[in-house]
Amino acid sequence: MRAVVFTGAGGNEVIDLVERPDPIPTGNDVRVRVRYAGMNPADAQQRNGIYPAPPGSPADIPGLEVSGVVEAVGDAVTTWSPGDRVFGLVGGGGLADRVIVNERHLARVPDSLSEADAAAVPEAYMTAHDAIRSQAGLQMGETLLVHGAAGGVGSAAVQIGLAAGARVIGVVRSESSYQAVKALGAEVVHDADFATEVAELTGGRGADVILELVGAPHFPANLDAIAVRGRIIVVGVGAGSETEMPLLRLMQKRVRVQGTVLRARPIEQKAEAVRAFEREVLPALASGRVRPVIDQIFPVAQVQSAFDRLEGKGKVGKILLDFGG
Repeated sequence: MRAVVFTGAGGNEVIDLVERPDPIPTGNDVRVRVRYAGMNPADAQQRNGIYPAPPGSPADIPGLEVSGVVEAVGDAVTTWSPGDRVFGLVGGGGLADRVIVNERHLARVPDSLSEADAAAVPEAYMTAHDAIRSQAGLQMGETLLVHGAAGGVGSAAVQIGLAAGARVIGVVRSESSYQAVKALGAEVVHDADFATEVAELTGGRGADVILELVGAPHFPANLDAIAVRGRIIVVGVGAGSETEMPLLRLMQKRVRVQGTVLRARPIEQKAEAVRAFEREVLPALASGRVRPVIDQIFPVAQVQSAFDRLEGKGKVGKILLDFGG
C-alpha cells in the first residue's frame, strides 16, 4: 500500500509518501481500498506533534476517515463483503490507499455519490451531526450558529441544520466564503462582529445552538450571541484553546458549554455516532438534499501542497488526496 507518513513532529518537512505491505484484516476489521482520502485539521495537528493517534491506530499515518471499496474482511465480519462501497471513521491511518477499519464504524455509500463526493463525507458529516444533533440536541425551529461555516465540518453542519428544520446562521471571514455559505442556504454574518449581527438577525434573542469550530477568539462574544438556555458545543480550537469565561453571564443565561471529540472515543460510542449519521443524514445525502462540498483535490504526490491548502485561508469544503485508480 501507499501511505502518507510523518517521520517526526514539525512542518511539511516531516511528511513522506511510502510503500508498505498491505494490512491484513482480522476479527471484526475490514480492509478498504481507497481512491480519495479526506484531510482534516487534526492531521496538521498530528504532524505538529500535538495530537497523537489513539492507542491501536497507526502512530505515523494520519487520517481520521475512510471511503472506498471493501477489499478483504476479518473472520468475524458479518456486515460487509468484498466489493461493497463504504465510508466511515478511523482513529488513524486514513491517508493511505489501503485502510483497516472496524466494521461497526462503516456505513454504506449511496449509489448517487461519486468516489470523490463520498470521500468528502465521513469525518465532516459524522462530526457535525454528532455535535449539533446528538449532543447539542438541535431541534426544528431553533437557530443554529456555525463558526467556520465554509470549512468541511462547517459546511456539513449548515446543511444538516437546514435539513433538520432549523434556522442556520453561518459565520465567515472572506467574501468568497460568504457567497459559498449563502449558496448552501444559510444566513451569513461576518466573523469580526458576529455577535452584533446575530443579535440584529434574531431580534436580540440569539442562537439556540452555537457550533464552535475555531476556538478561543470567539469567547466571550459567544455568550452574547447565545440565547437563554442555549448550548455551545466546542469541536475545534485551531485558533486558540485558552480563554476567559465570564461565569456570571453564563449563569444569567443558563448556558451549557460542552466540548467534544470523536477520534478517541471507545469502539461502541463511535459506532453509535455512525449509526445515528446513518439514520438521519444518509437519506439526505442519497437524495441530494445534502451534498458534499469539495474545495480542492490534490494528487497524493503533492501532499505537502495539500497540507498548505488545509492550513490556508479561504477554504470552502474538504481537501482530498487522490491516490489514483
